[in-house]
Amino acid sequence: MSIPATRERQQFADDLVAAGPDAPTLCDGWTARDLAAHVVIRERRPDAAAGIIIGALSDHAEKVQAKTANQDWDALVDQVRTGPPAWSPTRIEKIDRAVNTIEFFVHTEDVRRAAPGWAPRDLDEELGNDLAAALARGAKMLTKSAPTGVTLAPEGRDAIVAHDGDPMVTVSGPIGELVLFVYGRRDHAQVEFVGPEDAVAELRLAEFGI
Repeated sequence: MSIPATRERQQFADDLVAAGPDAPTLCDGWTARDLAAHVVIRERRPDAAAGIIIGALSDHAEKVQAKTANQDWDALVDQVRTGPPAWSPTRIEKIDRAVNTIEFFVHTEDVRRAAPGWAPRDLDEELGNDLAAALARGAKMLTKSAPTGVTLAPEGRDAIVAHDGDPMVTVSGPIGELVLFVYGRRDHAQVEFVGPEDAVAELRLAEFGI
């Protein structure tokens, strides 16, 4: 059986095909075509991928993004589906699981939840475990700008203190919903908040993600 990262990659590609290139996504201003191009660049063009983080390289990244997005739709999705070239570190299963499971889960939901009538998926145990491990590793970084303390309480799993602070707000829900919350998809994440009213109101407006 394939690992969760591989299954989520294929799910993402399937949902891209079902949605079509011009479908909206949860990534502000990006269509499905733009999101697919982003994934391809991340895996195949490290020179351009660096521009996502390094401002000085942003112009180059934008040019590569535009060129990649403008190619044939079927060819673009096929590059998403088949994955990175042989030299990529993510060809190693352990690294693939660590960095791509959460990446493809979030982007799959970016496509699915931008369409009307969406509903959360039932996640299998192995996928839930990999998402929980990734969330535990990245929660502090992703919530570093939180205006309050943040404790993440995934259903059936140990709580994670993502951001120390007072007052403390506990955010609870299924593991996938908490992942989406800390990755900045707050308006489409089905989570619940427990804490002082003012602190909860502040946290609901916080901008998270990379």
